[in-house]
Amino acid sequence: MTIVDMLRHNAATWPNETALVEVNPEMQENRHVTWREYDLVEATDDEQYRREMTWQVFNEQSSRFANLLLSRGVRKDDKVAILLYNCIEWLPIFFGVLKTGATVVPLNFRYSSDEIDYCINKSDADILIFGPEFIGRVEEIVPKIQRGRLLFYVGDDCPTWAESYRELAMFCSSADPMIPLSENEDAAIYYSSGTTGFPKAILHHHQSLTQAAEMEAVHHKTTHEDTFLCIPPLYHTGAMMHWLGSLTCGGKGVLLRGVNPKTILETVSSEQCTIVWLLVPWAQDILLAIEDGTVRLKDYKLDQWRLMHIGAQPVPKSLIQRWKQVFPNHDYDTNYGLSESIGPGCVHLGIENIDHVGAIGVPGYRWECKIVDEQGEPVEQGTVGELCVKGPGLMECYYKDPEATAETLIDGWLHTGDMARQDDEGFYWLVDRKKDVIITGGENLYPVQIEDFMSACPAIQDVAVIGLPDERLGEKAAAIVQLKPDYVGKTTEQDIEDFCLGLPRYKRPRRIIFADVPRNATGKIEKPLLRERYGAKELVNQENQS
Repeated sequence: MTIVDMLRHNAATWPNETALVEVNPEMQENRHVTWREYDLVEATDDEQYRREMTWQVFNEQSSRFANLLLSRGVRKDDKVAILLYNCIEWLPIFFGVLKTGATVVPLNFRYSSDEIDYCINKSDADILIFGPEFIGRVEEIVPKIQRGRLLFYVGDDCPTWAESYRELAMFCSSADPMIPLSENEDAAIYYSSGTTGFPKAILHHHQSLTQAAEMEAVHHKTTHEDTFLCIPPLYHTGAMMHWLGSLTCGGKGVLLRGVNPKTILETVSSEQCTIVWLLVPWAQDILLAIEDGTVRLKDYKLDQWRLMHIGAQPVPKSLIQRWKQVFPNHDYDTNYGLSESIGPGCVHLGIENIDHVGAIGVPGYRWECKIVDEQGEPVEQGTVGELCVKGPGLMECYYKDPEATAETLIDGWLHTGDMARQDDEGFYWLVDRKKDVIITGGENLYPVQIEDFMSACPAIQDVAVIGLPDERLGEKAAAIVQLKPDYVGKTTEQDIEDFCLGLPRYKRPRRIIFADVPRNATGKIEKPLLRERYGAKELVNQENQS
């Protein structure tokens, strides 16, 4: 069974039940703005800012888009790129591509024009479907990408150089084309979330998507009665694969276009969400808002909220300890994964292992793990090495990059590039990214360990530790510290240094920099950007002092 079959099953079993809801707080604040619905989405009383779709309509709209693509000559092995913010059309479009047998290519909405052009060409995409937020970026590259390609636009006021998805799809048949699909056929190309240079194209078969759906439901005990709140971008494997857990059982999914604490809690309350996946900075913001009185929990109906889980980046143990103090009845899970392993879950903590918070967990459903040294040989338990994973969600390859594939996939094992260790109870602990390890005076420093310690400081909202060049030591640890609002202007470098006295001397940051900590759309700290920003300054300082 593929995920397309799961959609068909849900449409037959729960045709009139809500499958998807889109909540857009900006529309609620600007009620004069209305949506042009046509017959693509069922209207609601709050259609200015809330749209919903049943399983039957979801299935029909995916078939309409599939038939549109088929009428334009799209066939198996073709590629269709999606460049959209989270919206209610996103998933029907995704499934419409799959129903043709073609391969879907989700694109990061932060990409510049050059990156969009690169990714379209790298994936051999024949069609780009995009939203109004990207008109300017796409228009810049139309002369380069339009040759031999189709451009479909989702929204009002379609540009003259594109075609309207809504106006075309509404006249296409809603009958399912029922093109046979197998687990071993190409399904999707995801791009790595690198923060410098151009990303790698990661090819997955249908088996990966099915594995992700089944694994999510198993890990989080998802049922038909659950409602999943999806906030991170659907182009990323994290958000998409977590939502697939709802697909397996026909549960409602809510797409929230807004990430401030108030809108998150309001949506959990109004939509009666039971499962919420957060990124570290969002969880931090919610706790801060509760602590400073910006939001009051008594104003919301949250008793049904049973699970909060986090992934995409290391999670400070102190953050979860604070969360459990505020929400003592919540189950919690940490999810570890990569786009190469179809997103989160190849390692996960497990909701039954709350006493092991801090670890990334144990091998996920149908996954295997091992830790190896530089020669690829397994290390002794407790020794730091590179984490490798193996399972049915592994990528097929880096598309059109056999050299990178050979370096990463070795004897069926994915070499993650993450340094980890396994404790005597079998739990895996993430130490750091291999490329982020700081070598200072011959000692290896793992920034994640230092960040985890510093996150417990009452004054610190977010922190990133990077290596800066040093003439004597080679590198030195520097901490970029983002203070909580109430501590700005009141906390000094000495205060932070005093707190760090709890670290072994060689692990203490040798420089404290007060600044915002930049994170990408999936919550990862943009350390290459920080190294570029502060590393160059450090070299200039050293030259001036010599």
